[in-house]
Amino acid sequence: MRSVEEALDAILAGARQTGTETLPLDRCAGRVPASFVVAATGDVPPFDNSSMDGFALRAADAPGNLRLIGEVAAGSATPPRVEPRSAVRIMTGAPMPPGADAVVPIEDAREEDDAVEVPAVERGAYVRAAGHDTRSGEEVELPAEPLGPAGIAVLASLGIGSLEVRRRPRVAILSTGDELMDPGADLAPGQIHDANGPSLAAAAGEAGGEAVVLPRVGDDADGIEEQVRAAVQVADLLVVSGGVSVGRHDHVRDVIERLGRLELWRIRVQPGKPLAFGAVDGLPVLGLPGNPVSALVTFELFARPLIRRMLGLRGSGRATLPVVAAERMAKDPDRRAYLRVVVAQAEGGLEARSAGGQASSQLRPLAAANALLVVSEGEPAAEAGRTYDALLLGGIR
Repeated sequence: MRSVEEALDAILAGARQTGTETLPLDRCAGRVPASFVVAATGDVPPFDNSSMDGFALRAADAPGNLRLIGEVAAGSATPPRVEPRSAVRIMTGAPMPPGADAVVPIEDAREEDDAVEVPAVERGAYVRAAGHDTRSGEEVELPAEPLGPAGIAVLASLGIGSLEVRRRPRVAILSTGDELMDPGADLAPGQIHDANGPSLAAAAGEAGGEAVVLPRVGDDADGIEEQVRAAVQVADLLVVSGGVSVGRHDHVRDVIERLGRLELWRIRVQPGKPLAFGAVDGLPVLGLPGNPVSALVTFELFARPLIRRMLGLRGSGRATLPVVAAERMAKDPDRRAYLRVVVAQAEGGLEARSAGGQASSQLRPLAAANALLVVSEGEPAAEAGRTYDALLLGGIR
């Protein structure tokens, strides 16, 4: 059996980045910039301005009683000049008047008629200098991750209204199996609702891809071939759940081997063991187990990093933290386990408890979990009191 690392290295080895497109900045949240370095074409902020509502003055004139000679609001183009022994009422963000070098907050001053009494103040107090965030010509390096609100704000402050971003990889999702029916459909004896199609499409979107859900097919070689050929025309990656093993009704493997190439691996991982990877006409094909829990966990381990690599990103984008197991959780000693757990803050630090049953047929514990506890090959269980790595899927509770 292959290790998780061996399988992942093989899957990522031939990954190709997607092309680019240019979008308005307000549509770039969650998108990956084509370049993570942007050159500033001007100072940010472009002028000295006040960080407080108050009074702009010369620090050398304080403390004292100063004449009020005007007011300057944010957006003002021509603030009055501050002469000796005078002050100007100023609003947050307003440009500093010529001659002024400090601001006294309004709550620290006492205004009466056309004068204001101010305490001592240091030069530069409550003044945001031009370029104190970014200097003109400076290279601004963005985090190598999809853009969040702060990154959008930085780009907007630089005057960037549109951005070249990586096109989302189109991930075709194909569920197979005679027993599968649409969620919401009435079930006949022997049938179940298809959990893989909707969940893998959601996982593809969460990873940064654009899901293309193909029509589900039964255990029919001709129908599978039709959908694989369709995926070649529209997708950057095909993810198939079920039908990739060696059973009499597992036709996916035969179809893909006939149209391209496919390797079937046994992975030392729990849940999940069979994993297929190959290509058809240059389209990468990833075959996941048909069991929904195994499909989602193996998607997390293999498909998510592949989608991110197509976007020019490294790793899975998930944080890994050391946590203490709060209880014993049994596992297959021959395989590395990714146990569904809830990580929470405890008196001694972070601890992990089982989110429920660990059987690969139990979806609800996976939905309840906020992490996968990683327990190495060769160990029969996660032992209470021992520290393990936890792959975070959500926030700590």
